[in-house]
Amino acid sequence: MQLIDAHAHIFPDALAAKASVSVGNWYNIMPHTDATSNNLIEHEKAVGACKCLVCSPALKPHNVPTINTYISNECKLHQEFVGFGTMHRDFEDYEEELDRVVSLGLKGIKFHHDMQGFYIDDPKMMPIYRAIADRSLALLLHMGDSRLDFSSPGRLAVIARQFPNLTIIGAHFGGYRRWDEVMSIPVFDNVYFDTSSSLAFLELEKARALIEKFGVSHFFWGSDFPMWSPREEWQRFLSLGFDDETNQKIGYENFARVVLGVRK
Repeated sequence: MQLIDAHAHIFPDALAAKASVSVGNWYNIMPHTDATSNNLIEHEKAVGACKCLVCSPALKPHNVPTINTYISNECKLHQEFVGFGTMHRDFEDYEEELDRVVSLGLKGIKFHHDMQGFYIDDPKMMPIYRAIADRSLALLLHMGDSRLDFSSPGRLAVIARQFPNLTIIGAHFGGYRRWDEVMSIPVFDNVYFDTSSSLAFLELEKARALIEKFGVSHFFWGSDFPMWSPREEWQRFLSLGFDDETNQKIGYENFARVVLGVRK
């Protein structure tokens, strides 16, 4: 069975330990390891993943170009990596930078609105989403947090309606710790979800119900490395009890089709 990890983070070696702990402190969870590229590759090989999406959101506007260059350089060094760049609501030259993201070979843009401190449906974000869609880049959104409302599931529906040609990926089953709210949003053709950072907390029946509501073809497996071990997260996913065909679709085929443009 082929496998792609649709959600992983990397940081430069000199910053990886501090950055990984900082993210863990945000969620009050001890990260599994440090988010270096070499650590990620080792863990993905252990689970048999042939590729993994790598990203690192910019918490400040001035960090955007540096992070995008870093992700691109790591993708050039490691053929296993599929790079998603970053953007910030207050980055002024977003059109020019998104053109550079395309030229760097990155496949999408990742936002973590809770950490970045703005709502996913902030009016100032709408031109940025339009620019992302115009460049055929995918949009990966951290979704959900019971302590904050920046990325609540209902806000995702606002974006999906306004930008039907934008490929949107709602991380964490569409709403970390807010999965009851996810069940109440409509089904959209352009909205996909990853399974990362959820299966340790989400009841198996509810996880299956979410997949059944939004459709097997709209889910990607992801680990959220370094918070979790890819091997452990894949085993958690397998515990949902889907058949091999479904596991292959969610574990590989859907991401390959939607993000990489690979057709069977």
